[in-house]
Amino acid sequence: MNDDDLAAGVVAGLPGRERIASLILASAPHRHTHAGWQHYRAARGQLLPPPPLTVRQWKLLPPERRSDYDIYRRLTNMNLPVQETPMLRKVTRLIDRRLQGNTLRQDSPTMPGVMVSGWGNHGKTATVSSVAAAFEDQWLALHDYLNPDAVEGTNDLHAPVVYVQTPVTATPKSLCESILNFFGPERWNMTLPQLIRQVADSLRDHGVKALIIDDVNRLRMHRADDQDVLDLVRALMSFNVTLILVGVNIPGTGLLREASRNRHTGQWTLPPLESTRVHGLEVTQIERRFELVELDRFHYATPAEMDAFVSHLHGIEAHLRLLKAEEGMLTGDGMPEYLMRRTEGVIGLLSRLIEDGAQEAMATGRETIDQALLDQIVIGRGVPDDGADPAAMTAAVGKKKPRKSRNSVFDDQGPLAAPAEEAG
Repeated sequence: MNDDDLAAGVVAGLPGRERIASLILASAPHRHTHAGWQHYRAARGQLLPPPPLTVRQWKLLPPERRSDYDIYRRLTNMNLPVQETPMLRKVTRLIDRRLQGNTLRQDSPTMPGVMVSGWGNHGKTATVSSVAAAFEDQWLALHDYLNPDAVEGTNDLHAPVVYVQTPVTATPKSLCESILNFFGPERWNMTLPQLIRQVADSLRDHGVKALIIDDVNRLRMHRADDQDVLDLVRALMSFNVTLILVGVNIPGTGLLREASRNRHTGQWTLPPLESTRVHGLEVTQIERRFELVELDRFHYATPAEMDAFVSHLHGIEAHLRLLKAEEGMLTGDGMPEYLMRRTEGVIGLLSRLIEDGAQEAMATGRETIDQALLDQIVIGRGVPDDGADPAAMTAAVGKKKPRKSRNSVFDDQGPLAAPAEEAG
């Protein structure tokens, strides 16, 4: 295909200006509502990048469509796809195993749950949401998009997955209201026992199989209210749903302070509730079990780890739309080592660095990403020293071992600035 034919094909295949505007201007509803979760589930992975063009091919586009193409590729560059990584596979296997297993349980008094922990920017919410949305797709297709547990004579929403966030100042009441408001905002003028019963009824009537509670690291065990919230979370495990807790550094928050870990199974066993604050809804005294999985960063010490990181960069490279991009833009000439050194393998920071780099490449007309351009980008690292292979990092990318007591999170000033003639 010659350049003229390709340009004509791009013009024909581009969405109309109204569609592009709607993609940019439309505000997606919040994921912690039923409408927002369904929008996310239906729209995820639907943004397809436009065909790649060279500078010459781009100049052949009509001026008005050239502007549309630029807007659309900017949208593409700012929405990197969720790719399969070793970290995602580990979390996916665990959540899938737990969801599939729990949905097959019969007459079980309490459902084992999952905790997904990790540091900031490790992609916890994106990973868990992606896995849960795929489960919901499968569950709906299996049951012809009908609720197999529907109560006769009712017309409740069918919601196999519920996603909520831990309230900033959490109390048992506020958590119950967050769960109930997922199905529709109302004023819940009820006592705590009534709210808990309403939550139990709603989870059953809406066919909920998985309840995701994000940002559980907001709970602090020195607060009485937060201890009561944790008691409520334990009680939710008896409501025939799989509980998935997501948070930053869960082992360090105190949520597992009283739990014991089985070194053979990897499960955390929480003790029975010490109080009856759930007012008559005390669950069975069978021990509550969570499986904790850490969502790690990329590492770069072994050949397998290097291959995984480079493969991820290949996926990003194929998605980006820059007019002067060449094969190996992110995977050749020492770029993997450079990107590992800048981000320490944290997937969220890697995405931000490349997204900002793509914007800068378009704004300056350079239309490619290289180390000199990325040297100008400052990112907040947010990578605490958790003892993750410092020796391997030093050997692989020449980075000094970080100090043990570092607690600064917005400290990445980029590489030391070099004179312009040297940077070029």
